[in-house]
Amino acid sequence: MTLNPCPASPNCVSSLAEDPAKRIDPFPTVGSPAETWTRLERAVRSFPRTLIVVREERYLKAEFRTRLGFVDDVEFQLNPDLGLVQVRSASRTGYWDLGVNRRRVEAIRKAYQGLRE
Repeated sequence: MTLNPCPASPNCVSSLAEDPAKRIDPFPTVGSPAETWTRLERAVRSFPRTLIVVREERYLKAEFRTRLGFVDDVEFQLNPDLGLVQVRSASRTGYWDLGVNRRRVEAIRKAYQGLRE
């Protein structure tokens, strides 16, 4: 599976986006692909109201439910050849996210980098 592109609306960030306003850095891999995936899954699961809906060898998709009940989708794609995990976070509804998706990805990044095996 591959990451979906961001829509035209400003409620999405992606490490694959060409638009600088939607671009966010990918995550570096840590150790083997399996170690990276385990660490990433633990980081994602550490957030409240989060459900992992797809977990494959190189693709992970999670739903983050806001306190108001909105659902945002976060996707990760492992590229071990480049030593990167590509990421995309987008709101399912609405037009503007007030920076929520960017802050979420950076919070996941911080949790991912802070985890020790």
